[in-house]
Amino acid sequence: MLTAILFFLVASTLSQSAQQSADVKELSGLENVWNNAHLRGDADTLESLWSEDLILQVTNMRPMTKAEALSMLRSSQMKFTWYDTSSLRIQVYGDVAVVTGRLDRIRESPQDNIVTDKFQFTKVYIRRSAKWQVVAWHASTTGR
Repeated sequence: MLTAILFFLVASTLSQSAQQSADVKELSGLENVWNNAHLRGDADTLESLWSEDLILQVTNMRPMTKAEALSMLRSSQMKFTWYDTSSLRIQVYGDVAVVTGRLDRIRESPQDNIVTDKFQFTKVYIRRSAKWQVVAWHASTTGR
């Protein structure tokens, strides 16, 4: 009986570990989708990646909803010429995942100014109907 219980516990742990590894791989790919969509100005891709209740918060800006952020992207108010993340840490907690890392981006402002941003960010994903979506993104400036 004890052997059966130990076998079940080990098998369960291995199964959870394999699922978590698959989730981390999928989320890592979604991070690339996020970055590339910003570079291309692809609001449609971001619209599908963002949850309806998304809140975006960036230093020196007011919080934005999904609709507000999509409106800004579609208006071409902000064009990115560089959008790169590094030092990613992906933690999965069942149907919730937290991604942290660094973001370096270069953008053109509406006044044709070139602006370089260096952020530390936190992004929260939830899995609904087997699909990961971003529900929160916060970026703070960093001095690096």
